[in-house]
Amino acid sequence: MSGGVPSRTHSARRVFRGPRPEAVPVLVARACALVGVLDIAAGVFPRFRHSRMHTLAEVLPGSFGPFAAALSLSAGILLLLLAHGLRRCKRRAWRAAVALLPAGAVGQFTYRHSIIGVVISLLLLAPLLRHRDQFAALPDPRSRWRALANFVLMGAGSLVLGLIIVSVHPNRMVGDPSLADRITHVLYGLFGFEGPVDYQGDTSWTVAFSLGALGLITAVTTIYLAFRPEHPAARLTEDDEERLRTLLDKHGRRDSLGHFALRRDKAVVFSPSGKAAVTYRVVSGVMLASGDPIGDVEAWPGAIERFMDEARAHSWTPAVMGCSETGGEVWTRETGLDALELGDEAVVDVADFSLAGRAMRNVRQMVKRIERAGYETRVRRVRDVGEAELERIRQAAEDWRGTDTERGFSMALGRIGDGADGDCLIATAHKSDDQPGAYGDLKAILHFVPWGEDGVSLDLMRRDRSADPGMNELLIVAALQAAPKLAITRVSLNFAMFRAALARGEKIGAGPVLRAWRGLLVFLSRWFQIESLYKFNAKFQPRWEPRFVVYRASADLPRIGFAAMQAEGFVTLALPLPRFLRRSKAVPRACTHAVAERDVRAA
Repeated sequence: MSGGVPSRTHSARRVFRGPRPEAVPVLVARACALVGVLDIAAGVFPRFRHSRMHTLAEVLPGSFGPFAAALSLSAGILLLLLAHGLRRCKRRAWRAAVALLPAGAVGQFTYRHSIIGVVISLLLLAPLLRHRDQFAALPDPRSRWRALANFVLMGAGSLVLGLIIVSVHPNRMVGDPSLADRITHVLYGLFGFEGPVDYQGDTSWTVAFSLGALGLITAVTTIYLAFRPEHPAARLTEDDEERLRTLLDKHGRRDSLGHFALRRDKAVVFSPSGKAAVTYRVVSGVMLASGDPIGDVEAWPGAIERFMDEARAHSWTPAVMGCSETGGEVWTRETGLDALELGDEAVVDVADFSLAGRAMRNVRQMVKRIERAGYETRVRRVRDVGEAELERIRQAAEDWRGTDTERGFSMALGRIGDGADGDCLIATAHKSDDQPGAYGDLKAILHFVPWGEDGVSLDLMRRDRSADPGMNELLIVAALQAAPKLAITRVSLNFAMFRAALARGEKIGAGPVLRAWRGLLVFLSRWFQIESLYKFNAKFQPRWEPRFVVYRASADLPRIGFAAMQAEGFVTLALPLPRFLRRSKAVPRACTHAVAERDVRAA
């Protein structure tokens, strides 16, 4: 590790205790989850009611019999749904649990006349009321699309659980209904109708009420999510963007990722002095910042403190992806969080770049071969490109995107040709064909964002799939060769995850652990551009700048990693929309085409 920064850095000043869940909410959440599981088991499995666990289940919220089985099942599912919110100290989850537990107590007394069950429900309610001040976290950013996602997920879960309910009574089932009959019975039952499967005795009523309870829960939760007040994800306002641009004009040279803070799907918090800021997005309960804070280093602590206060208010998990060594030191010193090396950024110093020499032989040969094939390059500032050509470049960049989902967050701007981004750099490859394509002679595009006054950072790489291989190498070389005329002295290329492990693991003398780690990374490269990205960057003989992830606890790393993959577009939980609908979606201010996916820039 370069620069003397350890892979795990501990606080030297004060320890952050903000959004870490307290003991009481965690215990209450676990208790609710346990009660929920036992209630579901008691409502679904007949044998459970005659097992040794029946004694324990008797005193938990819910009851048995036709009505009781449905009540037990409903209470169990709702408590399970609330457990995660209680663990995160969410105020609305607390309110729902406070309402649900007395309802369970009423069910105990009404259907089973169980005084002990009422007492247990009230005992679980007591810590909720006593520690109500600990359940004060505000809602997460959300939209009504979650109602559709809830309907799909709850519907699928209800179908599976319904099949179990229908099938766990083989001794009371009339005949031997097929799987299709059982699925039909479940679907009818979810809507409150009688299906083709019949049972002896009261079992038909028990199954019917249980299926009806599942359908009711699915409907109620979907309706609630559809009609509750909307809290959309924050966006940069025009004033926020103007203030960030002012900070970047003064301090943008410090971090190559600084300009990506201007993504308009990020929120921002400023230091009290207004001299520094942290931009972020909330994904799956993770408050995800990227790169270093923007602005004066002396004001970074104030912006970081505001960031942590916001995380505390919403009970979000704080995390930073891709900060520099200096940024990692400040984050860990000010908050008590830990830092872990994530990978290395490839930076080419223009003055040192040359195609001469043995090390550059492969790149040199590839570039010359492509040039002989009739390709030519153009490297210009965005402000020097005509609007008609910009529109053609935007459309080509979108149509050449390799996936339906836009990718990019920490190292992608999300737009091309915005009027406010005149300093951005566009490198294009052209070739005249007898049969020109939809975009004329345009064959490949590279887009760079400013890095201070004398640098640029790679944003996206797109090419026509029918073009010759090597378009990216051609345009990077063209940009580096044109850089002196544009007063550019340094170019940041791609970020290579786990570069050090890949480089060390292939050397002679590498130990078995390091070789095994490298083998795993090579295996994962089949799906994620890890090894290929490192080798692509290494072609240009860059210097490597380490980048870090800052996190609260080791247990948070899987969650942070999953949130980062969602933010970058590698994992999509929302239902995809047809492309023609995404194109027509309005984007704030001058940006009309989102082109953020980075074919070879991963994070």
